[in-house]
Amino acid sequence: MNVNPIKKTTGGTASAWTVTPELVTSPAAVLLHRAYYAEVAGRYWKRSVTEAEIVEGVLDFPTEGLAPPTGQFVVGRRDGEPMACGGIRLLDPVTAELTKVYVDPRARGTGGGAALLAALEAAGRELGAERVRLDTRTDLVEARALYARHGYAEIPAYNSGPYAQHWFEKSLV
Repeated sequence: MNVNPIKKTTGGTASAWTVTPELVTSPAAVLLHRAYYAEVAGRYWKRSVTEAEIVEGVLDFPTEGLAPPTGQFVVGRRDGEPMACGGIRLLDPVTAELTKVYVDPRARGTGGGAALLAALEAAGRELGAERVRLDTRTDLVEARALYARHGYAEIPAYNSGPYAQHWFEKSLV
């Protein structure tokens, strides 16, 4: 799988985003995955999470399928610093699912989410997907707004995940 690096400049400020495939076990990916879990768990529980909870939570949300030939994991770097990540995996031969989409709060509003989505959608097309789906929670308002801005429409539930409250889909064809 060959996801081309994407560079994005936004808001008149030169912020170069480069998004490239990376093993989910790479140091940057592991740090970003932990930050993702700490944020979503902390927002859900409305408190800071402990180190033990992060370790347990990361284990409870596995990363299987996020490597070729069934998926891809990407890391976004803003001006060279790892600041975003996301994964895509096939649910069936024509349907892919986004997961673990995260932009460091310090980099939100700089085009990182758009760059991640573009790279993940390109990876989905390379996997043969005709559509991409995702689920998210009500409290993750920034994520829901990002998906809506990029053409994702709410759909009926396609899974019964314990934290899934909103489901989205976008055509890739």
